[in-house]
Amino acid sequence: MKTQEWLHEDGTLNKEYILTFIQTDTTMYPYDMALMLKDVQANDGELYSQLIQHIPNELLAEVMLKSKQDQIGNVLDVIEIKDVTEMAESLDTNDAAELIKEISVIDSKRATEVMETLSDNARESIETIKSYNTTEAGAWMQVNLFQARIDETVGESIHRLKKLKSEKKIDNINQVFIVNDNKEYLGSISLEDLILLGSTLKYKTILNENLDNLQISDHENLEKVAELMRNYNISSMAIVDHNNKLVGSISSDRVYSMVEKIATEQIYNLAGVKETSEKEESLFAIGKDRAIWLGINLITAILASIVIGIFDNTIQSLVALAVLMPIVASMGGNAGTQSLTVTVRQIALGDIAPKDAKETIRKEILISISNGLIFAAIMGIVAYIWFDIPLLGMVIAISMIINLLSAGFFGAIIPLGLKRAGIDPAIGSTVLLTTVTDIVGFFSFLGLATIVLL
Repeated sequence: MKTQEWLHEDGTLNKEYILTFIQTDTTMYPYDMALMLKDVQANDGELYSQLIQHIPNELLAEVMLKSKQDQIGNVLDVIEIKDVTEMAESLDTNDAAELIKEISVIDSKRATEVMETLSDNARESIETIKSYNTTEAGAWMQVNLFQARIDETVGESIHRLKKLKSEKKIDNINQVFIVNDNKEYLGSISLEDLILLGSTLKYKTILNENLDNLQISDHENLEKVAELMRNYNISSMAIVDHNNKLVGSISSDRVYSMVEKIATEQIYNLAGVKETSEKEESLFAIGKDRAIWLGINLITAILASIVIGIFDNTIQSLVALAVLMPIVASMGGNAGTQSLTVTVRQIALGDIAPKDAKETIRKEILISISNGLIFAAIMGIVAYIWFDIPLLGMVIAISMIINLLSAGFFGAIIPLGLKRAGIDPAIGSTVLLTTVTDIVGFFSFLGLATIVLL
């Protein structure tokens, strides 16, 4: 179908098309259906309810996964708990867990009710997935995978797979995962390769020939998983626990999608805005969340201005200080941002363990000192030539070394400290760092100028 065929050329709702859609069971991709529901809900509430009731729960579940939170909330207002439960049961376990997570944000009571009405197997699987950190592979794995025993024949496993498929107990299968009697993972083989093998052949006879034995820990960071999948050009991978027992599998499309989502969230956090708010249609909601961080930034800017005010007589006595002052703060701010960005990124990748914190801080300090010495020398010479005051060049050189040193130190220690306190290191780090570099930069420069030049 043509995208947005439910709209007239002028953008108004094509009610005739939608009514025909309801009466004739016209097929549509979940993404397109999510777009149509959004347009219908905004224009005709009664028609929207009719449309929701028409869509089968299995398809509506896929539609909700393609929808924003406010749209999911609109659907929940129309359907009953048993419908939500049926939708969750129809999805792959990882998708069901994601859907319930979205519902819990909108209505925690409704999410609890859905969990209570799920089958024991579905509830146990979803609880397992929810127990992992969102940056870990286990949080996005599919637990309903097809396993074959090592002493089983190819024909026996295919017959069992057909039965599971006919009973709709398993879906989206493209690999067979081989385990031993203790459920320890041994390797996998694609269905494409499986059909080329003889039906009487046992899996143990092909262990060293056809099986792919790549695997990852259930606690592995998603960035590492994505890197591994890119390097080995694989579309799915087995996930094992600390005992090497098979607990699930993860697909490349799921990994790349979540890595992109996490990276986007970090970018928003570093800028002091919330991703969820930016997706809102309400300008008030967007402006409110931005205003909070701008307000915090205003307070820190006032603190920096207070430091400047302490030395107002010094600045009045030597106007050159007002000209050079922004350079010291700017260099410190940029150096600190470099350290901060690298540290936050390494934390997100899981490259910094608690024992590595001291080494990370040491590295950033050494880099900052090196750059501080280089640019202090350059700026000292520039200031001397510019204003023909030798001691002024020395003052700005020393203050730049001090500020770049503090920038490197706090650029590393702020995100590490927030991480240790259980706070997302990307949230608020830039505001705290800017405060430090501005205050240290202004205080060191104007303080030294007061002592040396006046």
